[in-house]
Formats: sequence, structure tokens, C-alpha cells
Amino acid sequence: MNTKSATPPFREAISVYTKIGFLSFGGPAGQIALMHRELVAERAWIREDQFLSALNFCNLLPGPEAQQLATWMGWRLHGTRGGIAAGMLFVLPGALVMLALSILYAFAANLAWFEALFLGIKAAVLAIVLQALLRIARRSLNTTFKKAVAVSAFIALFLIALPFPLVVLGAGLLGTMVAFIHPKWLALGSDNHNATLSSRRPWRETWAAIGIWGSIWAAPMLLILLTLGQDHVLWQIGQFFSQLAVVTFGGAYAVLAYMAQEAVNGYGWLQPGEMADGLGLAETTPGPLIMVTQFVGFLASFRTPEPFSPIIAGILGALVTTWVTFAPCFLWIFAIAPWIERLQNARWLTGGLAAITAAVVGVIANLTIWFALHVLFVEVERWQAGPFHFDIPQWTSLDWRAAALSLFAMVLIFSFRWNVLKTLGLLAIGGLILGYVR
Repeated sequence: MNTKSATPPFREAISVYTKIGFLSFGGPAGQIALMHRELVAERAWIREDQFLSALNFCNLLPGPEAQQLATWMGWRLHGTRGGIAAGMLFVLPGALVMLALSILYAFAANLAWFEALFLGIKAAVLAIVLQALLRIARRSLNTTFKKAVAVSAFIALFLIALPFPLVVLGAGLLGTMVAFIHPKWLALGSDNHNATLSSRRPWRETWAAIGIWGSIWAAPMLLILLTLGQDHVLWQIGQFFSQLAVVTFGGAYAVLAYMAQEAVNGYGWLQPGEMADGLGLAETTPGPLIMVTQFVGFLASFRTPEPFSPIIAGILGALVTTWVTFAPCFLWIFAIAPWIERLQNARWLTGGLAAITAAVVGVIANLTIWFALHVLFVEVERWQAGPFHFDIPQWTSLDWRAAALSLFAMVLIFSFRWNVLKTLGLLAIGGLILGYVR
């Protein structure tokens, strides 16, 4: 374990951040492991205890924890300029690749070979989401209370269709209360003190960060409001993803079902199967998985482009989406990073996070079923009885090709332990083969 850290030259740090940005495949676990290897194990720029403390705190924040951890490490080494550099270089490679793939998708979506290709990709995505569900459940549901929270969150979303933000915030509030009343229900130790205090409270830095980055976050929205108005799709995109950025606790999988349902049923930006396509594309790019939001923003603007051309509108939609998705991450880090050592053991925070993480299991279970229905069946209907309403498939519309490919993907992932990229690649080939079989 490293016991000391050294501050590197800024130029050398930039080269390492760039390397991390281009190699950050494999989701949060792989990205965090890569950062640990590069900055803690090999170069000793960050101490082990600092890295773990920051990682735990980033899990408390909305948004992609790996991107926020990268921003924190840059801030820790070189202040604000380091945080901006590390955070942006973590996002930019994936954003550029995702934009290129979104353009290709928009122009090739009606081609038979392209649809066949994504038949396999959707099947792989279903297996990947199921794997994420099981992994998070094993790690998170270590008490009966947490299991009850997970089941309650699933029922609230799947059967009653409560708003996702309400479910997450409700779980967090419940966790903060239970942390003081019955901490063992959340597997919190009795030595979890209310705070680790330091002599100075960094309010000045916090308020300055909120003012500056809040303005940066709002700037494109103000420009859209003044030039295009609230009825334009760019305003709707910016408003929706700004709201999503505040409640994205638990990683990308936790919000995908909510985002997909709103994008498909609420705004009509995408067709049901296209959300799985976007997730498949995001899985193949470096950077955070939440980059799938850019795919949604691009297609939404591409399909309602006025007064722009479709390609210009799509690029603007992608830029607005990326801006309002990731600008808040810088706000959270620069506002809260000075408090990390002071608040890392706050019981109300750890209790709220534990309950939210448990609820996320129920959220991802809802996502898994939503994806399964729209990947495996051609026709899905809405069933309602009183306060309960949920989707049920037309069993005669089962696509046997999608079912066979999904089963094959599960064998590769669970039995042979293939990684995401290999699975997506082989399933894409399988989709091309079966796509022309009726």
C-alpha cells in the first residue's frame, strides 16, 4: 500500500488522463480499476486511503461515479484545472465515438443488414443487464431490510409506475432515518460516527463552485430559451436530462428504464427497441455508460430538426445532452470535494446510500424486464387494473431468433465468462446470420 503521494507535472498528468480516457472500457468496475492501477499502484500520485475515501464519497453523488472519481483525482493533484482536464478527458473519447456511431445509426437504421446486426446486439445487451442485476444484488442485498427495499422499489416501478426520482429519493430518506434507529438493518457498524471533523469548513470554495458551475450548466439552456423557446426539442432534451442528472444514483443501469420509458412513451423520441440499440453502442465505447443519453438526444433532434438540417440538429442535440449530463458532475465534485475527509463517515450519508443502492437493485430488475419484453417480443401491450398497470407481451409475437441469441449470450457471459466487447462482437455476427431467417 502506498503511504505517500507525489504531485506530477501537469503535462505528464494530462498524458495519463488521455490514456485513461481512451482505455476506459468495461463499465465502472473496469474504469475504476484502470485509474487505481495508473494513479495509485504504478505512479503513487494518489494514496490508497485517499483513493478509497474519494471512491466511497463519489458513490454518494448523482451521476457516473467513475467520471467523478477521475475529476476528483485531477482536482486533488492540480486543483480546478486538473479536475477539468481529468474529467473532460475521461468523457471526450467516448463522446466523440458515440456521436459517430449515432450518426451512422440514424442514416443506416432502415437498412436490412443494419437491423440484423442490432438483432444480435440487443440480445447481448439483455444478457449484460441481467449480469449487472445479479452482480449488484449479490454485493448490495446483505440484510433482510435491504432485500425488502429492493422488492418495494421494483413493485413501485413495475406495478404502480411511480416516478423513478420519487422512488430513489424515498429510499434515501428512509435510509437516513433507519441509520439512526436500526443501523444493523443497513449493515452499518456501531462505530460509524456522525462525521470526521476538521478545523475548517470550506464554505467559500463550495459556494463559488456552485455559482460558477451552476452558471455553466444553465448557459446553453438560457441560449436555447432565448433563441428557440420552450417548445423546441432542444429545450425538452436539456430540461429532461438536467433533471435526470440530479437523480442518477446507482449508475447508468439504474436510470435506463426511466429514461427509456420517458423517451419512448413520454416524448416519442425513440422506438422501444432503439433504447437497447443505444445501450449496445454505449457498451462498445470508452467512458461512462451514461453516454447512452447522447444517443437519445441525437435521435430526438435528428427526427425533429426544424429549423436546422437533420444532421446539424442531431449534433446539437447530442452536444446539449452531453453538456447537461456531465456539467453537473463537475459541480458536485468541485463543491463537495473539500468536504470529503470531513463527511466520509457521516452516518446519515452512508445510511441513505445503502438504502438507495438496495433500491437500485429493484430499479435494474424493472429495467431487465422492460428490455426483455421489447427485445424478445414484437408486440407488447399495456395492462391496467386500478392503481396497477404494466406491460405484458403478446406471446404469439415471440421472436425466436432474439430468444435464441439471448440464450446464447447468457451462456457466453455466465458460463464462459466472456467480457462485454467479445460478447457484443460475436452476437452482432450471429444477428447478421439469423437476421435474414424468417
